[in-house]
Amino acid sequence: MDYGTVGAAEFGRSLRGIGLNLLVRDVPAQCAFLDRVFGIQSHQVTKDFAIATYGAQVFQIHADGTYHSNPLLGLVPESPPRGGGIEIRLYESDPDAAASRAEAAGGTLLQGATDKPHSLREAYILCPNGYAWVPSRPLEKD
Repeated sequence: MDYGTVGAAEFGRSLRGIGLNLLVRDVPAQCAFLDRVFGIQSHQVTKDFAIATYGAQVFQIHADGTYHSNPLLGLVPESPPRGGGIEIRLYESDPDAAASRAEAAGGTLLQGATDKPHSLREAYILCPNGYAWVPSRPLEKD
């Protein structure tokens, strides 16, 4: 599917499995952050919406205003963090590289790249909208 040109109806019908949709204050800014820190590609970026791809995974980014009649909008806090309690794990991203780019891109480095007992090296990065992004890579076998 060409995410750069697909229409809304065709895109909607194509979605399967579990979906991720992030509500943000500024869609283009969020897309720029995701590209700069993690190399996530964004498609059809407007002030209201974008399709984002990470490898074979696809997710959506919507501006708050697009949820004007959605019951979820009333639960979104006025001030960050918005994504408290959720970790968005990027298992094919270099945590050291992402951590080195995070602050320059407007993010907050909660934890630098660290080897964890569950055999992953990972970092914790908050984007300006308050979502926790966790780039990780498997550790080499002993």
